Amino acid sequence: MQVLELWTDGSASPNPGPGGFAVIKDSRPVKLGREAETTNIRMEGKAMIAAIEYANGRPCEIHSDSEFWINVLTKWAPGWSRNGWKKKSGEIKNLDIVQELFELYQSNPVELVWVRGHVGTEQNELADLWANKARQGARL
Repeated sequence: MQVLELWTDGSASPNPGPGGFAVIKDSRPVKLGREAETTNIRMEGKAMIAAIEYANGRPCEIHSDSEFWINVLTKWAPGWSRNGWKKKSGEIKNLDIVQELFELYQSNPVELVWVRGHVGTEQNELADLWANKARQGARL
């Protein structure tokens, strides 16, 4: 089975403020979303959720410039989950997205690939462009 290559990004401007996210496949947006009042971090997480949902159980590689969300899924959430969604240093921010995304990540064939943002990587730049368009109201 072929692995889907998906690229994600999220945007909020100002931060917090109106936000959008995008999922790109083969240089084209396949999922867009927006929220009236949100943050960059929330939109990055929502983009990953949308990518896994788009893959619909098919193996996928999600390329993201969000080192934060990759760390959440691969390093921090497993421990938080074992500890009843608590951490020693206080509350887990964006817990609703963390829990939803972690469940999807665990139950689907997903590989996460970190890419440096804003360095001219074509698909990452397209994800950024479309996340900003989604923030401004663009739809598929």
